[in-house]
Amino acid sequence: MPRQCAIRSSTARILEWSPETGGPNASLRPLTIVPPPFLTFPMLYLRVSATSREDQKGMPMTQPARMVYTDHAATTPVCPEALQAMLPYFSTLYGNASSIYTLAQESRKAVDTAREKVARVLNCRPSEVIFTSGGTESDNAAVKGGALALKQTGNHIITSAVEHHAVLHACQQMEQFGFATTVVSVDKSGLVDPDAVARAVTGQTVLVSVMLANNEIGTIQPVEEIAALVKAEAKRQGRTIIVHTDAVQAAGYLSLDVRKLGVDMLSLSAHKFGGPKGVGILYMRRGVPFFPLIVGGGQERERRSGTENVPGIVGAAEALVLADKDRDAASRHVAKLRDQLIAGIQARIPNVLLNGHPEKRLPNNVNVSFPGIEGEPVLLGLDLKGVFASSGSACSTASLEPSHVLTAIGRPADVARGSLRFTLGHENSEEDVQYILQVLPDLVQKLRGMPSLAAHR
Repeated sequence: MPRQCAIRSSTARILEWSPETGGPNASLRPLTIVPPPFLTFPMLYLRVSATSREDQKGMPMTQPARMVYTDHAATTPVCPEALQAMLPYFSTLYGNASSIYTLAQESRKAVDTAREKVARVLNCRPSEVIFTSGGTESDNAAVKGGALALKQTGNHIITSAVEHHAVLHACQQMEQFGFATTVVSVDKSGLVDPDAVARAVTGQTVLVSVMLANNEIGTIQPVEEIAALVKAEAKRQGRTIIVHTDAVQAAGYLSLDVRKLGVDMLSLSAHKFGGPKGVGILYMRRGVPFFPLIVGGGQERERRSGTENVPGIVGAAEALVLADKDRDAASRHVAKLRDQLIAGIQARIPNVLLNGHPEKRLPNNVNVSFPGIEGEPVLLGLDLKGVFASSGSACSTASLEPSHVLTAIGRPADVARGSLRFTLGHENSEEDVQYILQVLPDLVQKLRGMPSLAAHR
């Protein structure tokens, strides 16, 4: 039986993927428009005329010529060293780190060692490292916990228009508790102006949150300069203003030295740098006011209660150490591939737009827009060829709205919907890039030739 899947589009249309000869030469061809009656918005349907692992006659499924993963901003595979370090704490060393007997103290020792490893990478005290469930929790804890702790001194938060929704939505939620938020705009490359942040500071400002590197377009923000200006203004006013940065996408590519950055809080997520999912890190400078959001057990020095995820914590620390150690070599490797991919796309596909700063961007990030089509048909076409990419943040791909990051840099909604993000990793090769450049131009050309698949023109 054919597999069938649905994605959003401005029109309802069925396409059939019919691999007469199999492999990467398969093509998309339009069939008929069949709008499903139960939908309240139009959908684009893609009918894949391929069997599952094995059809009813026992014939094996046709596989793509190559499998290329280019969505490392969404998640990364757990590195072997981290996995190996984690395994004992799933089985023989399963003790609860909060208990006092010998088995539990083995877990406590592992958590303490992991905290020390993270602290060395961040150039901070081990006591300033808090383990959480992920980047989203770390961001929420920083924004909400920091602002609530200073509510008696002010009710104003500053952030940027291109933050991850974990920060933006946290700021919006704080408005229910009497806080006001100033969202600083960015330029056409996604850069925040440090002076604009400084000008936004008022006598009521208690927290500023600007990400270190953008998860969609890869633009690297001048966090060090922003922090210095905000701290200077806070000193002039004789007040405390917390500076937080979401560094989830920066790990493994940029320095995470919190003393150099000058920030009070910094968020990380383990699965973005070769660690396991479900583990995050929040750096909190000693003495920074904080209102804990999760209470009940007193763990993490009463800043984040809950039984410690010992295997995850161990794996996160191991992965972070390795990612930081290999940072320079990894950056050089993926930057070379990134530049080849950008140059190849621009040379082979007409009317393509590069999103993000051309130089001040993460070394592994490529974000491009193809005016005239939507990104999701391209993604599905690439998927059929064995190329795995993204149309933006993995946390918001189910949204019908265009990327808030792309609209913030001035892209019209229809152009923003026609965007793709490729984020490379250390396992990617030049052959992977050449394969993408082999299949992508033809796919874009075919989709642009199907009027009902085009974005609003």
